[in-house]
Amino acid sequence: MTFERETVKHPFALRHLTVSAVSHPTPSIARITLTGDELDGFVSGGPTDHVKVFFPDPATGILTPPTVTADGFKRAGDSKVIYRDYTPLGFRSDGVRHELDLDFVAHGDEGVASAWAAHASVGDPIMIAGPRGSRFLPQGATHVILIADETALPSASRWIDMLPTSVRITALFDVADESMEAYFSDELKARMTAQWFYRREGLGQLDAALRSLGEIGESTFVFMAGEAATLVPLRRYLRRELGLPKKQVTADGYWRRGVANADHHAPLDPTDPDE
Repeated sequence: MTFERETVKHPFALRHLTVSAVSHPTPSIARITLTGDELDGFVSGGPTDHVKVFFPDPATGILTPPTVTADGFKRAGDSKVIYRDYTPLGFRSDGVRHELDLDFVAHGDEGVASAWAAHASVGDPIMIAGPRGSRFLPQGATHVILIADETALPSASRWIDMLPTSVRITALFDVADESMEAYFSDELKARMTAQWFYRREGLGQLDAALRSLGEIGESTFVFMAGEAATLVPLRRYLRRELGLPKKQVTADGYWRRGVANADHHAPLDPTDPDE
């Protein structure tokens, strides 16, 4: 099984948008809807696409745009440019009005993004860039295993929504508490067989659940995303103990405990980057 995933590039675009709505699919997730004429032409065709969201300086309230270059934007050299990566959960356009939904996990005022989302109001300005590309669904998979924490629920939602109905979906979710189970619509819940694990009940639950699935066939694709260190033993089990080929497993560390603005493109485990 090749699990070929076509990748396409998109032109760089920096978009100035405003908040048009704020809702809460769960008590600890803020769904911020953005709108603006500059969303015209927005494209996001893959379940793991991401946009960069540029935030106002929490001390001054000033939203500083990045320095745009021929290749995109300058990532370093200006500490006033504050950004984080987010999955574009949903995009709607009727040709006149365009809306983009982004979900933020609430941490109070502990982080720049969380603090902004907690206080976001209709009319607030924000900037986004991307996606720079889209990586489409793996071809040939008849079964997909999704493993995600709160930060990866938007991506999991996109996987479930985009996969053909003929593909069986098994989901393992590592979340804070039962309230997170309200995140998915009834339609998406009906598409998957899901197990929810609450972190207050201890470590190792995901590992045990993954092992309990037993043999993973050659037509099964595994996608996991969340806190990087949590994913390392799961990937090691799949790749080392079960011997699954690299093309059959995608593990994406969306964040790293104790590291601010961690690069999710960095190796999941720096000591074993090609595992």
